Amino acid sequence: MDTTMAQQILGEFIGTLVLILLGDGVVAADVLKKTKSENSGWVLITFGWGLAVTIGVFVSGYLSPAHLNPAVTLGMAMAGDLPWGSVLPYFLAQMAGAIVGATLVWIHYKPHFDETEDQMTKLAVFSTAPAIRDTMSNLIGEIIGTFVLVFGILAFGRSSFTDGLNPIVVGLLIVSIGMSLGGTTGYAINPARDLGPRIAHQILPISGKGDSDWGYAWIPVVGPLLGGAIAALLFGLIP
Repeated sequence: MDTTMAQQILGEFIGTLVLILLGDGVVAADVLKKTKSENSGWVLITFGWGLAVTIGVFVSGYLSPAHLNPAVTLGMAMAGDLPWGSVLPYFLAQMAGAIVGATLVWIHYKPHFDETEDQMTKLAVFSTAPAIRDTMSNLIGEIIGTFVLVFGILAFGRSSFTDGLNPIVVGLLIVSIGMSLGGTTGYAINPARDLGPRIAHQILPISGKGDSDWGYAWIPVVGPLLGGAIAALLFGLIP
């Protein structure tokens, strides 16, 4: 890919913005009051997130590697597929894109936020929370889910796909992780996906919102980074 660093940063920003706009958007559509798709369920959410990743990669892939995820960026750097000097700029672009994307979700669904009384439901649009709060189990869940994601992406990168098929396969991987492993923590598997929108929840003037659950916030950041790093290390051991 013959692009400048500025173009790559822009690509990571745009792609992550679209990822969060569509991903958090499908959660909003499901959980907020008086939407046309209220209470559609987990299948809608998992497919919505898979499509969000696919579209995010497609719209930004001509500018950057379209990682859209600090855990993927870290894994690619550890695997030797990305210069280490690109890691921090990618991280910052992904975080900024996530914050802007989450803000757009709030703007789009504002009347439905106003109609929704439950504080945790409003927070759920922005960030993940565990079904059962157990620190070690929640951390392990995020590690495992992200391990599958990053190991899969590394393996896909060594395979031959028809042009344009790779983002679709990655989207299907997201759907699979969500359906099979996401029922415990909500499968952040992406530090920017959780932390960026959580920051947006903290600073936006959302009517009737509660706190942003910062006591849990480290798990969907540390867990995915560890999972991505472990995946890269183990993938590197394969001949």
